[in-house]
Amino acid sequence: MAPPERSLVRLLAGWLPRQRWFGGKHRPIDGLSIGTATVLRPGDPALHHLVLDVGQSGVTDRYQVLLGVRRDLPERLRPGEIGRVAAAGGGVEHVYDAACDPELTGPLLAHMADEDALGPVRFRHAPGAELRTGLEAAPSPAEQSNTSLIFGDAYICKLFRRLAPGVNPDLEINLALSRQGCAHVPAVHGWMELEPGPGDGGEPATLALLSEYLRTGTDGWQLALTSVRDWFAQPAAPGAEPGAGAVLTAGDAGTAGGDFAAEAERLGAATAQVHHDLAAAFGVTEVPADELRSRVADMNDQLSQVSEAVPDLRPYTAAIRDVFARCAANARPLPFQRVHGDYHLGQAMRTGTGWVLLDFEGEPARTPRERRALGHPLRDVAGMLRSFEYAARFLQSGEGGDEPPAAAAAVEQRARAWAERNRAAFCRGYAAAGGPDPVAHAGLLRALELDKAVYEVRYEARNRPSWLPVPLRTLDRLAG
Repeated sequence: MAPPERSLVRLLAGWLPRQRWFGGKHRPIDGLSIGTATVLRPGDPALHHLVLDVGQSGVTDRYQVLLGVRRDLPERLRPGEIGRVAAAGGGVEHVYDAACDPELTGPLLAHMADEDALGPVRFRHAPGAELRTGLEAAPSPAEQSNTSLIFGDAYICKLFRRLAPGVNPDLEINLALSRQGCAHVPAVHGWMELEPGPGDGGEPATLALLSEYLRTGTDGWQLALTSVRDWFAQPAAPGAEPGAGAVLTAGDAGTAGGDFAAEAERLGAATAQVHHDLAAAFGVTEVPADELRSRVADMNDQLSQVSEAVPDLRPYTAAIRDVFARCAANARPLPFQRVHGDYHLGQAMRTGTGWVLLDFEGEPARTPRERRALGHPLRDVAGMLRSFEYAARFLQSGEGGDEPPAAAAAVEQRARAWAERNRAAFCRGYAAAGGPDPVAHAGLLRALELDKAVYEVRYEARNRPSWLPVPLRTLDRLAG
């Protein structure tokens, strides 16, 4: 039995803004309705698949929720509780986020294996894939804009919380790269999709992606942070810190026992190889200089919007616009292709056989059109270079203002030395493996980095204000 819609809508309207993956936390909800409701499992516990239409500031977004319903809610499931509703026949039932309930998420594998269709929800498996069913799922603890379920040591299933019309780029690109035999992406095993409704263009919307679980892999972000911690723990040699008459260099950062530069270079090479396979799968288009000028105009528009919303960015606005203007003035025809679109250390895993790239969905704050747009490969390079800056300064996020100026300068100098060393190594590996040489495209790369930094400022201000100093700390040097 489905929960009463009116009371459920009220509960969901209060619950949604508290979720990490909800993209509209900075705006009030003007209206919420249930677009589709599908019973995936009846009984107690029951599993309902919901697509919610959420109106905010005149725009309606769709979100996916796996809704669990139980008469009695075990303590282990209480963190996912949404609320209580009246039960048919009297009493109350608990409604909760079923992504945390292995009893309800486990059957998703069986539906994919059988390619079931339940109402508008369709389950698919990759051609030739034979899925292991009966595995229990545990939600990944990683902080994400989606929700990932880990099935034993075999699969990881990403539930796309905020839905867009059509095939999600993550599914589209991973399937294409798999067909290319790309060694740097996980194998696709299955997916879920929603039948198109009126106005959806006749193409199903991707609900979930089931991929190979890289159980022996280590997150690139965590590897980089380990290196940063080791470097910051190194005692300073006499004369090596500010005020002592010497300046730390990128070479000094190589003295740390956990030096990351060799891995950064390998990651650069893997990135170039994925770009090559993306070009083979989707083609390359040479765009005229006017297209780059149009992209720069979009960069300026974003800068205006973010500067208005985040006052801390305003001191850098004029210098950033100057970099953008030089990029537009030097515009020339360029090869554009499909790219990752949201590339950073957290989107790469180091396995026993090399680096694997993940999450080709694109930046969460971008529109579906922007996520699928062609771009220059250096856009991804810029994203990774920004990620090295993040890693170098992450340990100081949330700090600032209390340390003496000399100590603050020492910390910044160490962060800069680590970032410079690993940025250079990544670019060296990328160019050596056949990617466009970042050194030869310095003006374009700098503009792309600054555009990414402005995006980061907006994202952090909206979602993680304590992280806002991280992108801001790099703007003095990058925009100067």
